[in-house]
Amino acid sequence: MSLRVSKNLALLGAVVLIVFMLGTVNWVNAEPQLQTDVLVDNPSLFTQIYNDVSPSVVAINVTARREGSGFFNQDNTVIASGSGFVIDEEGHIITNNHVVDGATRIEINFLDGTITRAEIVGLDPDSDLAVLDVELPEEKLHPVTFGDSDALQIGEPVLAIGSPFGQRWTLTSGIVSAVDRTIQGLTNFSIGGVIQTDAPINPGNSGGPLFNLKGEVVGVNSQIISASRSSAGIGFSIPSNLAQRVARELIDNGFVSYSFLGIGGSDITLPIIEALGLPNDMRGVVVGSVEPGGPAARAGLREPSTDTVEIDGQPVPTSVDIITAINGEPLRGMADLIAYLGNNTQPGDTVTLTILRDGDEFDTDVRLIPRP
Repeated sequence: MSLRVSKNLALLGAVVLIVFMLGTVNWVNAEPQLQTDVLVDNPSLFTQIYNDVSPSVVAINVTARREGSGFFNQDNTVIASGSGFVIDEEGHIITNNHVVDGATRIEINFLDGTITRAEIVGLDPDSDLAVLDVELPEEKLHPVTFGDSDALQIGEPVLAIGSPFGQRWTLTSGIVSAVDRTIQGLTNFSIGGVIQTDAPINPGNSGGPLFNLKGEVVGVNSQIISASRSSAGIGFSIPSNLAQRVARELIDNGFVSYSFLGIGGSDITLPIIEALGLPNDMRGVVVGSVEPGGPAARAGLREPSTDTVEIDGQPVPTSVDIITAINGEPLRGMADLIAYLGNNTQPGDTVTLTILRDGDEFDTDVRLIPRP
C-alpha cells in the first residue's frame, strides 16, 4: 500500500483495464483443508450461510455531486447504488470509498425493511474503503464476523452478497482464483494482497462482503475487469485483514496513516533474469525508481543502472536492486511488499529489507515515514 508501481521498466507485460463499479455508474477463518465434498454432504450450506449473514448486509443508495460520466440530474448530481455490511453494534458500516465519495445523501436499507440515513465517518481512497455510521438500536444491527484473509487458499469456495443492478441481497458463488493480486486504489498508490474471485460481481456489488464457507467476511468486493460493465469472472476483493485495519483507524482517527518506503517497483521478469543471469525461479521486487531523499534512498537503495543490454528489442538494465524479503518474510513480488507494508507497518517503524545487488545479498534497515 505504500508503493507506486514503476512505469520506468517496460517489463510488466500486457496492460489490462480495471473497471471500477458503482451501481448504475461506470465505477464498479477460511478452512485450509476444505474439500468439495463439504457441499456434496451439505447441499443446503449456501442457504444456511445466506440466512445467517444476509441481515448484516445493507443496500446503499447515494445522491452525490461528481464530475464525469453517470446518470446525472439537472443539478449535476448522480444517483447510484452500492452495498455494505455492518461491523459492530455501534452502527458502523464498511463500504467502498467510490460508492459514497461526494455523497450529499446516503440511504441505508436493511433486510428487515428498515431504512435510515447514514453519515460518513471516514474515507480512505488509498484502499478504496469507507466507514459509515447509522443511528439504530442494537437489536437492529447484526455485525459480521471477520475471517483471516491471509489463510485463504486458491480454489476455496466463496460467496458474495450485494445489490447487482439494484437487485438487493443477491447471493452469488465462486472460488478464490488468486490471493496475491495488486489493484489500483483511488490515488497513485496500489492495494496489495487483493483476492481475485470468479464469484459474479456486477454494478451494485461494490462495497459488499465476500464470505468463506464459515460465514466469515474475507474480503470487500471492489473492482472487476470487464469490457461490458458486467461480470466476466474476474473480480477483486480488498482483503479483510486490511479492511479491519482501515476501519479501526477511520473510526478512531477519521483517516488512515500508511507508511511510505519511497520506491517504484515491479515483479521480476524474464528479461531481468536473462540480463542479470538470475535463477529462473527467482522472486522478489525489482526496484525501478527511488524517491530522492525518501526512506529507501536514505537506506542506500539504488535505481537501475543506465548501462543496458538489448533483449527482445528492449533495453534492460545490467544492474538493479532486488528486494527479496522484508523482516525476514520472503517476497514473491510487488503485491507481497505492498500488502506487508499496508497490513503490518506504521509510519515511524523500521523494517529490514533483504537486497540482492550484483550477485551479493545484504540486509539494510529502513525507517518508514508517512505517505507524502
